[in-house]
Amino acid sequence: MTMSVFLPSLPAMTEEFGTSYGVMQLSVSLYLGFTALVQLLVGPVSDKYGRRAVILGSIGLFLLATVGCMLATDAVTFLVFRMLQAAVATTMALSRAIIRDIVPERESAAMIGYVTMGMSLVPMIAPSIGGVLETAFGWRATFAFLLLAGSALWLLCYFDQGETNRSKGLSFAAQITEYPELFTSRRFWGYALSAAFSSGAFFAFLGGAPYVATKIYDLPASSVGLLLGVPAVGYFFGNMLSGRFSVRIGINRMILIGATLLVSGLGVSLLLTLSGLGGLYSFVGFCVFVGLGNGMVLPNANAGLLSVRPHLAGTAAGVGGAVMIGGGAGLAAVAGTLLQGSQSSLPLQWIMFVSVVLCLLSILYVTRRDRRLGMT
Repeated sequence: MTMSVFLPSLPAMTEEFGTSYGVMQLSVSLYLGFTALVQLLVGPVSDKYGRRAVILGSIGLFLLATVGCMLATDAVTFLVFRMLQAAVATTMALSRAIIRDIVPERESAAMIGYVTMGMSLVPMIAPSIGGVLETAFGWRATFAFLLLAGSALWLLCYFDQGETNRSKGLSFAAQITEYPELFTSRRFWGYALSAAFSSGAFFAFLGGAPYVATKIYDLPASSVGLLLGVPAVGYFFGNMLSGRFSVRIGINRMILIGATLLVSGLGVSLLLTLSGLGGLYSFVGFCVFVGLGNGMVLPNANAGLLSVRPHLAGTAAGVGGAVMIGGGAGLAAVAGTLLQGSQSSLPLQWIMFVSVVLCLLSILYVTRRDRRLGMT
C-alpha cells in the first residue's frame, strides 16, 4: 500500500511543491532504493535478534516517517521522510523468512502464494483509494490514511506475531563467515534475478504509468488509480495458481510458466503499439499479464532462494529482496526519465519487455544448473 497508494496524487504534488514530475517520481525510485537497503540489512539483524522485535521497531519508524510526509511543505522534506517510510519493507522481507521458518520448501512456495494472494488485494484497491482521497480531500489525506493503517498493523503484530526464529543469537561475525556459502551459490542468484527482473516490469509500470495515464491519455486522478490496480487483478490469480499448484508442479516449472506468460503478454502489447494498433485499452489490458506472471514467479522464486541455504533464511530473504527492489528502483527511475516529454508509451513498454525476457533467461539458467547437479 505504501508503495502505490499515493501515485494518483503525483501530478497534484508536483504542482503544489512547484517542482518537476521527474523530481516527484523520485518518491518511487528513492523509496524502492531504500527498501532494497533495508532488506539487505534486516536479514542478518533478524537472524540474530529474531523476527518479532525487528518488525515492531520498523513499523514504529514507518509511522513517524508517515507523519513527516503528511506535514511536508516542500519536495525535499517530503522525499526525506518518504525514504524513511521504507522501514516498513522489513515486514515484506521477513514475512517470507517467517514462512520458511515453519514449513519446508515446496510448502513454503504454496503458503507464500496464498499469503501474497491476500496481499495482492491491497495494491488492487490502494491506488483507487488514493485517487478518491486526493480528489476529495487533497494528497495529504492519503498519508493520514497510511498512518491509521500502519497503526493498526503495529497493534496486530504486537498482540499476535510470535517469534519463529529458533536459532537466533548467532553473532554478526559468525554470520559473515557463512555469507560466501550463500553468495557463491549460482542457484541463489538465478532465483534472485528471476524475481528481480519479473518484479522489475511491475516497478517500471508503477514509475511510468502515472505519466502515461495523465500526459498521454489525459486521465483524471481517480482513473489513474484504477489503471494502477489492473496488474493486481492478474497478481491475485497468479498467486492463487501458485498456492494451488506449486507443491504438485514444482517451483522451477511454475517460475518458467510465469515468465513465459510475462514475455508473451508484454510482447504482444509492444507489437500492437509498434504497429500503430495499440492504445489505452491494449496497454492496460495486457498489463494484467504483468500481475499474472509475477504472481507465479515471485512466490516460487522467493521459496527457491530461501531454500538454497535454509539456515541463512533471513539473510537470503533480505539480499533477495534487496536485489529485487533495487532493480525495481532503477527501472522505475529509468522509466520516469525516458518518458519525460514523450508522446508515446513505447519507452515504458520496451523497458518492461526487456526486463521480463531477462527473467525468463534467469530461470532457464537455474533449471539448467539443477539438471547439472542432478536435482531434477
